[in-house]
This record gives sequence, structure tokens and C-alpha cells, in this order.
Amino acid sequence: MKTATYEAFGGPDKIKVTSLEVPELKEGEVLVRIKAAGVNPVDALVREGYLKDFLPYEFPIVPGWDMAGVVEERGFSARRFKVGEEVYAYARRPVVHGGTFAEYIVLPESYLAKKPQRISWEAAAGIPLVGLTAYQALFDAGQLEPDQTVLILGGSGGVGSMAIQLAKTKGAKVIGVASQKNHAFMKENGADHVLDYKDTNVGEEVKKLYPAGVDLIFDCAGGDTLQQSLAGLKPNGTLVSIVHQGEGLDDGINFHYVFVEPNASQLDQLRELAESGQLKVHVSETYPLEDTAKALDQILSGHTTGKIVIVP
Repeated sequence: MKTATYEAFGGPDKIKVTSLEVPELKEGEVLVRIKAAGVNPVDALVREGYLKDFLPYEFPIVPGWDMAGVVEERGFSARRFKVGEEVYAYARRPVVHGGTFAEYIVLPESYLAKKPQRISWEAAAGIPLVGLTAYQALFDAGQLEPDQTVLILGGSGGVGSMAIQLAKTKGAKVIGVASQKNHAFMKENGADHVLDYKDTNVGEEVKKLYPAGVDLIFDCAGGDTLQQSLAGLKPNGTLVSIVHQGEGLDDGINFHYVFVEPNASQLDQLRELAESGQLKVHVSETYPLEDTAKALDQILSGHTTGKIVIVP
């Protein structure tokens, strides 16, 4: 099968497009023909070696953790999905090795959920990692309730744009933070208020909108924006971050760090929201497998609105 791969950590030059054997099916696993694979900042961070002490790995590594595709073959006892059925998944395994930037992938069937119908392969492939991250951050860690208020830092990125939509399905009030050029995009996704992190003290602006502060801050940005925002958090509020692990924070802050985990039942819920039109994926650009290095450079730039996707 054709695949993007690398055999050492480093920059874009480490990526090679080559041919590897299709992995052998084991009990409870399925072979999926990949139609589209979402690209996420973590894919570039893994390639550069930033997570090598956090995640076990085995070279050669095929990058990518998001995918949508078709079931091609089933291993012994794997009977939840029929051959030919359309599925999607967050495909991160315990060891970083076989990813989704390839023509095929073998996964435990427990990772898979039915693909949302009436949306494209590219849009479906853009949901799993960002959708599960937003879901687990807002609802599992953040315990967001109807009528509460959430401040989302980095509201125009893949995770942030998904979080705005999910928070609105819960009946929460949403303040989205991003650069001015992305304010319309955040409003389209349902944000009640939008703030610019440039030349603005986010915490002060939040207190103008909600003098008592917000119930939840969901941090997808980190840095100075996060530090400013803490002034806008209620005394008993919660901070959830996917980029900050809590170092230097006041011990009194109810803080949670989230590193997304596969969850097929939550993917089923995301599918239902996508099929009902409550969850939309903005795919800004697609790349062929041969341009994997370019796609990873783009996602690492921090200036992607919505999602970019690789089509093998």
C-alpha cells in the first residue's frame, strides 16, 4: 500500500512517500480502505519528536490519527461492521506506529463508528480527533451544563470550532477568541460573542460581558491569552486545556489537562449531530498523499481555519 512514513524524528525532509505491506489482520480487527485522513497539529509535533517521551513509538511511523473509509476485510470475531460499510475513527493506538496517512489501516473494530451520512469523506475525516477532544474537554472534564458560559481560546481552529458547536448543542453561552479575520467564522459556528486576542486583554473583556465571570475556560491556545483569560474565570470555575499541563497555575484553579482518547460511543453521538446539521466541518484544503510534508507544515503554522485533509 502507498503510505507516508518517516524513520527518524525531525523536519519535513523526514517524510517519505513509499510502499509498505498491508498489516496482517488479527482477531477483532478490521482492514479499512482510507478515503480521507484529517490532519492535526499533533501529527507534526509527533514527527518532530516533541512527544517521544510521552508516547511509546516504533519506527517506521505512518503519521495520522483521523480517518474515514470503507471496511474491506474482517478478522476473526470482528462482526460489528459488514464489508463495504462506511466508517470513521480516531485511530491512535497505544504505540505510535501505523497511522492514517496511507491507503489502508488495520484497527480494532472497537475503535470504529459508522460514518456520518450526507457529509463528504473529507468532512467526516475531519471530525474524530477534534470532535472527541472538544467533547471530552467540555463534557467529561469541564462538566458543561445548559445555561453555563464557556470561553473558548483558539475558537477558529479545528478543536475550537468544534467546541463552539458542541457547547451550543448543550445550550451554553459561548465566547470565542481568535484573530479578527476569523470572527465571522466563529459566529457562523454559533458563538454568542467573539473577542480578538490581539491588542486586547481577554480577561477584562470577558468581565465586561459577564461581570461574575465564566463557568468554564477551554484553552486551545495557551500563552499570554490563557494568562489574561484567568481573570475572567469564576472563583469556582473550571479550566480545561489541551496545550497547557498546569505548570505555574494557582493551586486553587479547578484545572484539567485533556489528551484525547478513542471512544466509539462518543463518535456515534458526533455522527448524530453531524447528520442533523448541528455539527459542521469546514474543510479549508485537501492534499494528496504525496504532499503530506506540505500539509504538516501548514497545520504547524497555526493559521489554519477549520480542517485540512489528506486524500490518499
